[in-house]
Amino acid sequence: MVAKNAPVLSARALNRATLERQLLLRRAVLPAKDAVTRLLGLQAQNTKPPYYQLFARLEGFHPAELSALMESREVVRIVTLRSTIHTHTAEDALTLRPLVQAARDRELKVFRSRLTGVDLDRLASLSKEFVQERPRTMKELRQELVPHWPDADPQALSAAARCLLPLVQVTPRGLWGRSGQVALTTVERWLDRPSEPTPAPDGTVLRYLGAFGPASVMDMQMWAGLTRLREVFERLRPQLVTFRDEHGVELFDLPDAPRPGPDLPAPPRFLPEFDNVLLGHADRTRIIPAAYKGRNGVGNQVYGSLLADGFLAGIWRLDQVEDTAAVTVQLFAELGRATCDEITEEAVRMMSVMSKATAYDVRFAPFIDFGD
Repeated sequence: MVAKNAPVLSARALNRATLERQLLLRRAVLPAKDAVTRLLGLQAQNTKPPYYQLFARLEGFHPAELSALMESREVVRIVTLRSTIHTHTAEDALTLRPLVQAARDRELKVFRSRLTGVDLDRLASLSKEFVQERPRTMKELRQELVPHWPDADPQALSAAARCLLPLVQVTPRGLWGRSGQVALTTVERWLDRPSEPTPAPDGTVLRYLGAFGPASVMDMQMWAGLTRLREVFERLRPQLVTFRDEHGVELFDLPDAPRPGPDLPAPPRFLPEFDNVLLGHADRTRIIPAAYKGRNGVGNQVYGSLLADGFLAGIWRLDQVEDTAAVTVQLFAELGRATCDEITEEAVRMMSVMSKATAYDVRFAPFIDFGD
């Protein structure tokens, strides 16, 4: 039960607390690997967003730093939170992946009707042996499994293997400026380290609050793709402090975590599609105003998100033609001249690091009229 005397945190107060922990109020002087650890991973559904996530947060970041970590296998691309590919440190890949296995088990149930007669233990064993021999594509994995179960759906066979095994996408996939098809092996083989036992979720709850708090039980369940975490929060309650949001929802937090004032300035930031700060809560109004819900994407197309004064204020894209890079910004509402100048400055800074262009252009498209 929410304590009636728990302090109320406004959306702006939650915004500033979250941005501070996400390194978005000011760029941090921090190695990329330490930032990946602090943020509990980077959403990596597409290959470029992890690089843009770090650029928005770290002083002096260059994409080569994250690429080097991938090549040295200090970070990996693996399906974890919300059954989505994330870039994690090797240490987190070995612990977070077993922690969220329950979500992969639920995903597996979707394919179960298309796997009649398939022995899942044998499927896992055969798949593991196959991908540990050398990294394999999903097509190769299907071709290996179909002769064993010719009546099963081939797509369901490979999807089941992906749910059952902790598979990583090996390099060069995900490296900056390079391309490569998706090839998979187990995290144990790629890191040459054994799997970790499934950890208690307590430590991850505390780390989540450190990176995304103050937050509710539902917020963390949404972030992780897990259920039934209430008892974990209750077990940790003596170590935590509690607040309420403006709707009366109980929020948990670490006692010593930063909670800066709501009027602290927040500079513009260009976030890539699927940045975890946009996806890390069930109630996302601390970053995305209710009026702009769903506005940073149309159908299956998701755009980069522009934060101004800490909140979603528009969408953006970066294009390059020959030696000229251009950022096109489409605002959701009119902003002041000073803010637009700051947005332009940040866009040029981004292009100077994230492109090989020698000339830069920043364009403001007409406002989007969403009507009613």
